[in-house]
Amino acid sequence: MRLYLDQMLKSDVAERLRFEGHDVTRAGQTGRARADDAEILQFAIEQDRALVTLDHHFGDWAILPLDRHPGVIRVSAIPPLSANILDVVVPFLSSCSQERLQNHLVILRLRRARWIDTLQQP
Repeated sequence: MRLYLDQMLKSDVAERLRFEGHDVTRAGQTGRARADDAEILQFAIEQDRALVTLDHHFGDWAILPLDRHPGVIRVSAIPPLSANILDVVVPFLSSCSQERLQNHLVILRLRRARWIDTLQQP
């Protein structure tokens, strides 16, 4: 899967996802370590990569509306340590396809994924 990791996800997360066979780019690698959410999302769309983020603004349509995009995975891991994030993300990605993520926001928690079709939102 082609993934774009938001700036709050560390390099060890990217390394593990690459080891799992994913094509991963991090915001810091693209000069967007301090970019705002809209810029992060736009780059992911331009690069046709699903965005992986911890940021709760993704899904708040008043702040950042989502329309057509390759997918957004919003991870909720408490505490948000790399090991906890990977415990949530790795199993999910092994059971999901790039096509399935298209135009969806997935709010991902341990043992639970909430799928939201972003084309059906206000």
